[in-house]
Amino acid sequence: MILKINGRSYDVDIQPDMPVLWVLRDVLGLTGTKFGCGIAQCGACTIHVDGRAVRSCVLPAGGVGDAAITTIEAIGATPEGAKVQKAWLDREVVQCGYCQSGQIMSATALLVQTPKPTDPDIDAAMAGNICRCGTYVRIRAAIHEAAGA
Repeated sequence: MILKINGRSYDVDIQPDMPVLWVLRDVLGLTGTKFGCGIAQCGACTIHVDGRAVRSCVLPAGGVGDAAITTIEAIGATPEGAKVQKAWLDREVVQCGYCQSGQIMSATALLVQTPKPTDPDIDAAMAGNICRCGTYVRIRAAIHEAAGA
């Protein structure tokens, strides 16, 4: 099976029902995407598929088809991703950091869709991303900063 990930094509010998998360982490060694819950409820495994934020823990690799996958390893190469990552550093969002790759992926997808989001826009886009450290106020501030950059 051929998967397009971060601008490269990978020929992977896997079962089509294998979740993309495990292809990324275990087959390709791209460990920036994290496992959190395994049921698409926490957002730690968020990636982009053709620009949309999706949960890779429940997405079968065979369901991706010709779509382009972007992970945290490559999001900084996009204009919005670079702004989000800079804002995350400027606002010192990260505490433990475990959820942050998923948070950044969701925030970047939001800014692609809605370049100047309101607080309700941010709340809706980030609702599926859980941060056990409670950095939500800093996340919102960083998204606003990235939107204004």
